[in-house]
Amino acid sequence: MDHVISTLSKTPLHDWHAAHGGRMVDFAGWSMPVQYSSIVTEHNATRTAAGLFDVSHMGRLKFTGAESEMLLDSLVTRQIVGMPTGQVRYALVTNEQGGILDDVLVYHLPQGRSGSYYLMVVNASNREKIVGWIPQWIGEHADVQFTDVTVDTAMIAVQGPLALKLLQPHVDGGLNTLKYYHAAEMRIDGELGIVSRTGYTGEDGFELIVLATIAGGIWEGILKDGQSQGAIAAGLGARDTLRLEAAMPLYGHELNEEINPLEAGLGFAVNLEGRRFPGSEALAAVKRQKPERVRVGLEMAGKRVPREHFPIFAGGAAAAAQQIGEITSGTFSPTLQKPIAMGYVPPQFAPVGTELSIDIRGTREAAKVVKLPFYRRAS
Repeated sequence: MDHVISTLSKTPLHDWHAAHGGRMVDFAGWSMPVQYSSIVTEHNATRTAAGLFDVSHMGRLKFTGAESEMLLDSLVTRQIVGMPTGQVRYALVTNEQGGILDDVLVYHLPQGRSGSYYLMVVNASNREKIVGWIPQWIGEHADVQFTDVTVDTAMIAVQGPLALKLLQPHVDGGLNTLKYYHAAEMRIDGELGIVSRTGYTGEDGFELIVLATIAGGIWEGILKDGQSQGAIAAGLGARDTLRLEAAMPLYGHELNEEINPLEAGLGFAVNLEGRRFPGSEALAAVKRQKPERVRVGLEMAGKRVPREHFPIFAGGAAAAAQQIGEITSGTFSPTLQKPIAMGYVPPQFAPVGTELSIDIRGTREAAKVVKLPFYRRAS
């Protein structure tokens, strides 16, 4: 196992994780902490105080040049032309069939007195795929410089109701006025970095992008200041249970190249009118005809937890068996204290309250469709 881990990519915070009890696992080719204490402890700390997550494994791609806006607009499902500086937009990169190559965040940030640049944050598992996908579209946009800055930088997520309070002493001004899904270059502990009010937990929070060389000091400083208030380091396990409660799709589970954004419930991130991008015609056809399957939330009647690929059946546990779909993610929700899951079913089985059942290791267990998200923070 040690030999396997040694061949993996390491984030700038890797040694800190290993020295502080992080249980390191292979995640998309990176050695990452899945947990330090327990997933439930880290989950609950994020819901009630703050959790610090190393998300440096996420890919960070920088676009400069006058035609960057046009390139990105022709590449992703969300309109980028006219996007104000300081804004962050969730979007998808799709293939010609409308299947999802990745879900991404596009940042538009000011540079100098009059210029600007774009940053695209991609999933670690898809970084090489997207880096390979982009160059074929640059040909039409000569004035674009595209750089993968992943290994030169680190990315830290500070999430939870105390995130703003914890970060304010470390950031030079303007943090409390930063709106949701907005970003700015700010000084973090005296060093220039990027701060965005984004996250993947369902809580308020921020994501910091800083140079790899200074990431350790920033991480330790925030954690030291926050410990007395209940802030702790959290791993990938808690990140997964938190995002599932918030009904945020995960690539490789709710999203893949065989699933399109409209059936995934991501129509808000697909702007078709007056635009062309890979898959736009296929998605326009899906929109006209309606998706054949849709993503739903499921709540179990009992205590058994459904897992990925478990079959979903029409009707309750005693109904005649007719498989209609399968689970994409499932867990026991630490916040709600019940098993929850997401999966895909035909639209006629998607209304809230519909009774279904899930085959859990040979036994059909009752479930019902519930409104997403499972958890929504108090505003």
